[in-house]
Amino acid sequence: MVRTLVLTVDRDNDLGVKAGIRGPVIGRKPTLTAALRLGIADPEESDTNAILGALHHHDRLVENAQGDDEIEIALLTGDVRVGPRSDRAIAMQLDEVIQEFQPDSAVLVTDGADDEASLPIITSRVRVDHVEKVIVRQSKGIESTYYYVAKAVDDPRWRAKLLVPIAVFLMIIGLGLIIPGGGALIGAMPLFVGIWLLAKGLGWEQQLERLMIDMRESATGGIWSSLLWGLSIVSVLLSVLTAYQVFSATTAEIDSYVASLSEFNVDAVNRDIAVWAIAINEALTWIVVSAFSFALSLGVLRWKEGSFTGRSVLLLALGAVVYFFAKAALVVILVEMGGSDFSLDYQNVSDTWGMPVFAIIAYYLLRTAVQSVSEDEGVTGENRFWGV
Repeated sequence: MVRTLVLTVDRDNDLGVKAGIRGPVIGRKPTLTAALRLGIADPEESDTNAILGALHHHDRLVENAQGDDEIEIALLTGDVRVGPRSDRAIAMQLDEVIQEFQPDSAVLVTDGADDEASLPIITSRVRVDHVEKVIVRQSKGIESTYYYVAKAVDDPRWRAKLLVPIAVFLMIIGLGLIIPGGGALIGAMPLFVGIWLLAKGLGWEQQLERLMIDMRESATGGIWSSLLWGLSIVSVLLSVLTAYQVFSATTAEIDSYVASLSEFNVDAVNRDIAVWAIAINEALTWIVVSAFSFALSLGVLRWKEGSFTGRSVLLLALGAVVYFFAKAALVVILVEMGGSDFSLDYQNVSDTWGMPVFAIIAYYLLRTAVQSVSEDEGVTGENRFWGV
């Protein structure tokens, strides 16, 4: 005897929102009732076709069943906030279905890639022999194309994916035409598009989503974490404005700034490279303040939850090491670019590289302390770390 389970997934929980039905729905008659109620509530909903496709596949398997083979159909629902929350709901409902029916294999019927994203959850619990995608046949005229574009704009899920890239594209063109010297901004559009395609290709969306969730929890975790998060955003804006001031400065202003930083003639080297180095040097402090503020905001939240670890402290210390080394390297680069040689006398080297070396030593001592505290807590059975 072989037990086969026919599954269909409503990842964004249209069934619960529009028809008032909670998952899981098990059995042919309850599934047919759910399809009818969803179809009446929203005749244009594609999940209705997926449910009907699952019923069709179920009936076909029942007709071809041999001996004592058993066929069952189930409908799983997720959550309106598609992501980890909906995936957890689907996993819990699938465990409930498996406990009740005990299937040997499963068949997944979906209406697109969104619901098909839950396939790894299903395959981790039951063997999936076949995946069937239900696509509704429609006319190919211009009116139907306009209709689908209009429906995509009205759908909150597709609105952000469709309108946000177009809006950013138009905003960059508008800013490039309005501000003086905006040709560089328009020319940077291929860079932005390339970064976006790279993020899509490397799958950075999940990391970004997890980061946004941490930021949202940090903003609601307490007044201190919220203030630190706000300071991080302000520091990012100040770093951008600082770099923009350097790029928009006149020749005399650049020469004056260089003279105050180190004695060299900016025209002795490639001026664009010198301006970039100066801009990075000016904005570096604000960038570090932003990173430290953001890390501290998450650290405060972890401390409030009782899950603060020594890794957060080490991350801040490592950031300090990177900052001091970057500052020292920029000083050397600016001196060398000015046509002068970096003096290797003791006073000059100690003034430039003393703090980076001290930062490395402090980082090593801090790491040793954190490791020793963590080992002591491991011996006593405590896994929490509350600071050094």
